[in-house]
Amino acid sequence: MKSGSFYQNYREVNLLVVHCSATRCDRQFSVAALRRSHLARGFADIGYHFYITRDGEVHICRPAHQIGAHATGWNDKSLGICYEGGLDEKGRPADTRTYAQRCALLDLLRQLKKDYPDARILGHCQLSASVHKACPCFDAKGEYGEL
Repeated sequence: MKSGSFYQNYREVNLLVVHCSATRCDRQFSVAALRRSHLARGFADIGYHFYITRDGEVHICRPAHQIGAHATGWNDKSLGICYEGGLDEKGRPADTRTYAQRCALLDLLRQLKKDYPDARILGHCQLSASVHKACPCFDAKGEYGEL
């Protein structure tokens, strides 16, 4: 890593990992609820860098220069982006992104690709065969791989 004030907060990011909160689409899961959930799991704070609520608002939860707590084994070189939802009304995995979330996620990923042009975009479940989750409940690599 280079020294100097410009690079003080720099870290290598080669992955943009998309997650869902694994919460039902018919129930609110606010930033405060996400924070309580992550604190209860022993995290210092929210593990994701960004959280997109159903209204399409992008909440910055952790600065990009700080290592996240969202994908074990991948955190040191990635940013975590999570959308509120991921489960249908019966609690089954489903792509529950609202139109506002889809737009916000696309805008955010476009900006992050400008900031980190070599970063690949993957869903949490696409990181490796050892990840046994449906998260983010859609094909993030297929949908955003061309950005």
